[in-house]
Amino acid sequence: MELKKILQGIDGIKAKGNLDIDVKDLTNDSRKVEKESMFIAVKGFETDGHKYIKYAIEKGAKVIMVEEGAEVKDLLKTEGITILMVPDTRKALAICSCNFYDNPSSKFVLIGVTGTKGKTTTTFMIKHMLEKQGKKVGLIGTIATYINGKKLNDSARTTPESIELQKIFAEMVREKVEAVVMEVSSQSLKYDRVYGCKFDIGVFTNFSEDHISPKEHPNMEDYFLSKTKLFDMCKLGFVNTDDLYGCKLVRMKKCEMKTYGIDNAADLLAKDITITNSYADFRVKLGQKNERVKVGIPGRFSVYNSLAAISVAQKLNVEPEVIKEALEEVRVPGRSELVDNKKDLNIMIDYAHSPESLENILSAVKEYTSGRVISVFGCGGDRDSGKRPIMGEISGRIADYTIITSDNPRTEEPEKIVKQIEEGIKKTNGKYECIVDRREAIRKAISMANKRDIIVLAGKGHEPYQEINHKTYPFDERKIVREIIEEMGK
Repeated sequence: MELKKILQGIDGIKAKGNLDIDVKDLTNDSRKVEKESMFIAVKGFETDGHKYIKYAIEKGAKVIMVEEGAEVKDLLKTEGITILMVPDTRKALAICSCNFYDNPSSKFVLIGVTGTKGKTTTTFMIKHMLEKQGKKVGLIGTIATYINGKKLNDSARTTPESIELQKIFAEMVREKVEAVVMEVSSQSLKYDRVYGCKFDIGVFTNFSEDHISPKEHPNMEDYFLSKTKLFDMCKLGFVNTDDLYGCKLVRMKKCEMKTYGIDNAADLLAKDITITNSYADFRVKLGQKNERVKVGIPGRFSVYNSLAAISVAQKLNVEPEVIKEALEEVRVPGRSELVDNKKDLNIMIDYAHSPESLENILSAVKEYTSGRVISVFGCGGDRDSGKRPIMGEISGRIADYTIITSDNPRTEEPEKIVKQIEEGIKKTNGKYECIVDRREAIRKAISMANKRDIIVLAGKGHEPYQEINHKTYPFDERKIVREIIEEMGK
């Protein structure tokens, strides 16, 4: 593609060299540079792309983009290389990516879902509703990327880097996708991964403390304001009016807003709610009628996720009967997922990894479980350490027995994280023990449970791995549960 076309829409460019050239590819990863490509140097948390400019040139890059303030004196002496300097290479990377792939997000209906909890479940619900209506659908999120029902790959992060995102969008266009639903993380909004995307609909599920750390958001205000950027980019927003921050977002009037909820006045309300150990059902207006709908995922939070999905589906003309059938059928890996096992024990895997999500899942199962709630959880390393004692206190208060264990310790000592969680549980009268090895913690929970109890394995959800010191090790809790039960039967 012509370099000038790739650069359209980028303000404040200073250039040295020839702009009337063709570029075969663009990347911000020097390892992926090929001949006649463009390398965009971006400052990251772990490393700075500007350090790899020389390597990118050696590999064949003929266009280099750098950020204002970067030391480029030696670079300017390089012959035959076009040098571009811009105020913000992250934003420029997003714009270049949109241009390079011919702005694919303008060629289908793009639905973005943001919020602390419920993003994954809500996107799966929307996807299933639209597919049952006969539409070709793409999904991008925490678990995986799907095109027309086919899983492409597991996801490394909730929202891909801008260049990878636009490449996926372009593939979806080639597959004639009509609608794309995607999880939009606060990080992707803060660091401009979705900059330039043409969102038609935005959804705000809820907001609570999470992702507060030196590598994520310094405080709650930064976290919230990052989330709200989605609604500067879309035409219509659907917002949970029972959430205090949702109400604040509506008052900000960033775009046309519609609301949904249970307790407060809203455009779409759920009434007469019933929750059991295997489903939730409620009354809601579908089309012109009040209908009874059932969702095959238990918990009050499932009602909110359903309302968000229904709001989007009705806007896109999905028929009421299709909505009802889709909600009853939909299942989401690692979200209130019950694991079949030979002992017929109630073992639930859930991605809950924040104080509010842990409280929600434990409170939900507490309501309908006749026996004990056995909670097994830990907290991720290199993330918000302030939530650790809070989550310990929550589990101690709600669960009948808690086993504090390891999650993804990353570069932190697992024992240190466990002790910080323990500080919170000590404030309660809750019974607990600490077993740092997560497999052994699961084994202990299974050994002490009976058929009336429920074991909640919280924190990892769909993840099939454990992350320790920059390495990932296989750790699929579904397999581990079945292996442990098999071993016990011998």
